[in-house]
Formats: sequence, structure tokens, C-alpha cells
Amino acid sequence: MERRKSFYVSNKNVLTWLMALILVGSAVARIVIACMKGTGDSLQVWSQIVLPVAATLLFVLIVLINGKEQFYKTALPVWLIVIYSGIWISANVDNLIISCLFWICLIFLGVIYAEITNGRWARAVWLLLPVPLLPLAMILYYHKDAVMARNWTVLMPLMPDLIMLAGASLLVFVIRPHSDGKYHPTWGDRNDGRKIRTLAPMAQITAYFQVERNTCSNLFEESFEITHIDRYIRQKRREGLTDFGITHVLLAAYVRGIAKYPQLNRFISGQKVYTRDEDIQYCMVIKKEMNVDSPDTSIKVHLNPHDTAEDVYYKLNAAVESVKATKELDSSLDGLIMSLNLIPSVVLKFVVWLLKLLDYFGLLPKFLLELSPFHGSLFFTSMGSLGIPPIYHHLYDFGNLPVFGAFGCKRRALEVQEDGSVVQKKYIDVKFVLDERICDGYYYATFFKHYRRLLAHPEVLDNPPEEVVRDID
Repeated sequence: MERRKSFYVSNKNVLTWLMALILVGSAVARIVIACMKGTGDSLQVWSQIVLPVAATLLFVLIVLINGKEQFYKTALPVWLIVIYSGIWISANVDNLIISCLFWICLIFLGVIYAEITNGRWARAVWLLLPVPLLPLAMILYYHKDAVMARNWTVLMPLMPDLIMLAGASLLVFVIRPHSDGKYHPTWGDRNDGRKIRTLAPMAQITAYFQVERNTCSNLFEESFEITHIDRYIRQKRREGLTDFGITHVLLAAYVRGIAKYPQLNRFISGQKVYTRDEDIQYCMVIKKEMNVDSPDTSIKVHLNPHDTAEDVYYKLNAAVESVKATKELDSSLDGLIMSLNLIPSVVLKFVVWLLKLLDYFGLLPKFLLELSPFHGSLFFTSMGSLGIPPIYHHLYDFGNLPVFGAFGCKRRALEVQEDGSVVQKKYIDVKFVLDERICDGYYYATFFKHYRRLLAHPEVLDNPPEEVVRDID
């Protein structure tokens, strides 16, 4: 599938600020003229004043704040203007046929804008110019007699629309295509993931029938012989990584596995499949002291498929130490939760419902996604540090975390070799709970066989991977 062209608008361009200034001026003019004329009924106020003002200001905010990375979102205010214009035409044009033609023309212009800005018609970017100029010409033609006669009584109410369309026409001179060769978000993508659009039909519809994450969980258990891992850990500690341990090895191998099998970095949200590409978000719970009275909190570490074992070590330890250095082990997540606890229970239920709704549509702010331990690539916990075997930990129905892993303490086993001798070996047991909807069973099996090979030869984790495979489009 050919990658779509994406566009951006730089707020360093003088024309961008001129366009914003003109559009804000049109919104102010609309409010002033409405106040001079007096307000009509509530429907007219909402459809002819509030709607276009909100759409205009939203357009300006998106362009100035998100124009560099998420310019495609400007289609939303454009569609609001289409609705506003259609309502105005329906109220002021008596001829049904002409009114219908105007509606068709407006919808066509909206479609052109949306298709261009989301990259489908990238080569037809010049068509953006008629989007504001054609309605401008239509307004002037429809009121040509007042224009010729300079009848300001008729023209004055039209000034906000004329100014708005004239300012928007500057857009074609400030929009630029991204030339960095990277993927940039488009419609359907989330703040924390890129939508997979070329899945097989069955994979696309599965999440609509299997909605809850816990009802779609598969349980996987494996035991790894760790003689080579122990030797590798001792070597890394001699090299100066004093806290290097089994967690770093298991995590580094998982990250390396995603470099070859990127589907393990997918997740389900809103019944759609997304990928985090090269952003591997690892979540874990930490305690300041290993006793029952010590508080705990969650942290999130951003890893990359290119990371080596040493990279994983430094990133993970930096995140742990930054939280443990606080007096009461309070992370930003703890502060957020304490704020939520101040809300009355009835209102809190509504707040949680609202958060789930926003999450479903991919509208949760980035700072909440960053704090949430329910949104990530992998939750990995050490039962070995507690001195017990691993457990099958459930997934969370809130959020989008697709994999939860747990490993236990080291154990010894006596094994009979082919020559009849008995050898004592050391093992570690690992259990995973996996969301079966992100990839098929064959892919999971292939990944874990590769994971086993990596742990059998952990020294390969000292160097970056030769190739990082990108997930499908």
C-alpha cells in the first residue's frame, strides 16, 4: 500500500499568521454585527453565530497549535462551515432546486478538502484554492446587484463570510508536504498509535464480536534454561552495570523480538487495530522497600526496537530511580489519582465513564495516556522478587494493554542426559496473558520461538538489530 502524502502548516510563515488574523477578525466581525442587529431566536443564534464562530476559531487553533503534525484535523471545522452555509442557504433561498445544488456544491467542496488534507488526493493540492474562492464567488454573484450599487445595508451582514473565505484562501500558499519520508498521523490514527488499514477482513471485524479484552485472552507458559543468562548477567555487572538482572534480559529480548515481529506491538482500541510502531511502552509496578507497608506505584518506560540490553538497562533504571528518589514514592500517576479521589463518588463514576468514552474514540490527551498504566505495549512483573512462582495476571478492560507477563524465582531441576548422566540445571518460569486479537496464533508461536533463541544467546542483545521490520499499513 502506497503511503499517503501528509501536509503541514508552519507557524513561522508570515502568511499563516495573516490567515489566522483575518479569520479571527471575521469571527469578531460576526459577533459585532450580530450585537448591532440584535439576536434572533435561539436556533438562529446557534446556527448562524455560534457555529461559524466556533468553527473559525477551531480552524485557527488547529493550524497554529497542531499544524506541524496534525494539520489533517482542520477538516472538522471545514465541515462545520459546510453545515452553517447549508443552513443559511436553506433559510434564504426559496428555490428548492437551487438550494439542493448549493448543498451538493458545499458537500463536494468539503469532500475535496478532507480528501486532500488526509493525503488521498495529494497531487491535487491546487484544488484547495477553489474551496474558499468558489463560495466567495457564489456569495458575490448572488448579491451582485448590491455589490454594484454598493448597498452597505445588504453587504454588511455578508462581511464576516467574505472576510473568512478571503482569509482561508491564503491556505493554499502556506500548506506544504512533509518531505522527511516519515509517517505522519492522518484520520483514524490515535495519539498513541497508527491505525492498521490493510488487515484481512476477518481480523478487522473480530473486535466487534469479541469486545472485552479479558474474554479474548490466551494464556501462555514457558520455562527458560538460564545458565547462559546467569553468565551474561555476571559479565554485565563486571562491566559496570551493577544492578543488571534477569528483568533487563527478559525485557531486552522482548524488545528485540518486536524488532523482527512488530505485530506484538499492536493494540485494540475502539474495535480497531493499531500499532505503536517503534514506540514500545513498558509498564511495571515498583515498591520503595520490599515490605507489606511500603507504597507502590506504576511507571512507564519508552523503549525502541533498536535498543540494546545496555539501553534497556539505563532507561529502566533511570525511570525507577526518578520515582524512588521521591520521599513518598509518588509519581505523576499518584498525583492524578489523588485528584480523582477528591471527586464525589457519583461524579467520579461519570468522570470515569467520560474517560472511557474519550479513550474509545482516541481523544484522551497525551499526558493522560503517558500517565496511564493501562495503556502500553507490555506489563511485565517479577514474582521472583517476591519469592513466589509467576501468575497469570489478567489484562485490563480499560485502556489497551495487550500483553501481561510475569516471571517467577529461579528454580533448579535435575535432568537425565542422553548418556544417562544426571545434570542439575537452572530455570525460570514465565507466564503471559495475551490479547488474541492483535495477531494470530501462528505469529505468536513464531515470536516466542524467536524469544527463546534470543534468551539462549543473550550476547546478541549487546548490538542493535541488523534490521527493524515495520508493521503493515
